[in-house]
Amino acid sequence: MPAGLTWRHRAWAVAGVTFVALVAAAAFRSSTGVLIQPVSDEFGWSLATVSVAVTINLMLYGLVAPFAAALMEKWGIRRVVAAALCMLAAGMALSTLVTAPWQLMLTWGLMMGLGAGSMALVFGAVVAQRWFVARRGLVTGIFSAASATGQLLFLPTIAQLSTNQGWRAASLLLAGIALLAVPVVLLVLRDRPADVGLLPYGAPAGWTEDVVDNGGRGAAAVAVLRLREASRTRAFWLLAFAFFVCGWSTNGLVGTHFVPAAHDHGMPATTAAGLLALIGVFDLVGTIGSGWLTDRYDPRKLLLVYYAGRGLSLLIVHLFWAPTVQPPMFFFVVLYGLDWVATVPPTVALCRECFGGARAGVVFGWVFASHMVGAGISAVVSGVIRETTGSYDWAWWSAGGLCLLAAWASYAVPRGDVLRVADPAPEPQLTPR
Repeated sequence: MPAGLTWRHRAWAVAGVTFVALVAAAAFRSSTGVLIQPVSDEFGWSLATVSVAVTINLMLYGLVAPFAAALMEKWGIRRVVAAALCMLAAGMALSTLVTAPWQLMLTWGLMMGLGAGSMALVFGAVVAQRWFVARRGLVTGIFSAASATGQLLFLPTIAQLSTNQGWRAASLLLAGIALLAVPVVLLVLRDRPADVGLLPYGAPAGWTEDVVDNGGRGAAAVAVLRLREASRTRAFWLLAFAFFVCGWSTNGLVGTHFVPAAHDHGMPATTAAGLLALIGVFDLVGTIGSGWLTDRYDPRKLLLVYYAGRGLSLLIVHLFWAPTVQPPMFFFVVLYGLDWVATVPPTVALCRECFGGARAGVVFGWVFASHMVGAGISAVVSGVIRETTGSYDWAWWSAGGLCLLAAWASYAVPRGDVLRVADPAPEPQLTPR
């Protein structure tokens, strides 16, 4: 192993804690897809009503991300992540006391959205950017796969607990998991390699961190400034649109409505949750593989393949539903599962390529915000489609078509650094290279 590339480097311990924290957050995010039906059944609320709480959660999950990235720059990663885990635990625990839809919107929606949004994939992107020079794409893929691992580890347990002990028992279990992660984060996680006298993993001698002078601006002002800079470029809007579709076709549709859709066809919730967990297994493989590929190949071409494959799987999934799991359903599970979150490493790489390492974290936060806005809109639209047509067929078909458009948008992202700004400056000056 070349000098400096050792598994004993502190970066791998930081990466391990980051992965654990992301898994805990993923357990919360994926839980709503399993708990939405029991909550609806107990209170007699329609799926569309319960979906509003999920939509608030999903949209905040994304919209908080760029501000969380800026807060990590100002206050430090450890403080932000520890506070986010406490917020998640409080939101999930208090949700067991709800008696009205607005209370579910407050706990599932506002509190869990803020907590999970502060630990969204932008958290992993910031850690990978700061702690790794070599293997950065692979590490980003591993962090992205944390969401799949969260499903794999917790969805069957959540479904089983919800069925046998009630959805409140499952909620309290999740709250406990979040609290257990807090001391681990505080003990091991560090903001930068320089805090412990190290260079990032794989950094050459004389390496210096890519920094931007923010002119003393606060975290919110920095987040808004990055949006103003990036939004003047074609690359940003293409990436934002593609990730909007990514959220629409994953968290918003499959993550929220897969179990209710299976229920419509007579499939037990535990069986459907098992299929989602199996999707998580294939996503674990696909996303880590995507990170490895991102270190070696053009991320535009990777995204073209990923979105096209996802679109195909969604266009045909309506053919595979049955009361029991039939062999054709595994075709969907494999094809869809391999690229559930495989889009993240190439998208992070394109943000870094187009906007520079110092801006990549916050810019990716805004791109990720579009992901969760798409997810939130999809959660409601899919619920309305189900309520008005009696099935989810049009939800699958429209998402499949959008994925094909996202494949084109990703391939059309310009090459090279598209943003150059003089720092500090009151107004960003954009000049193409």
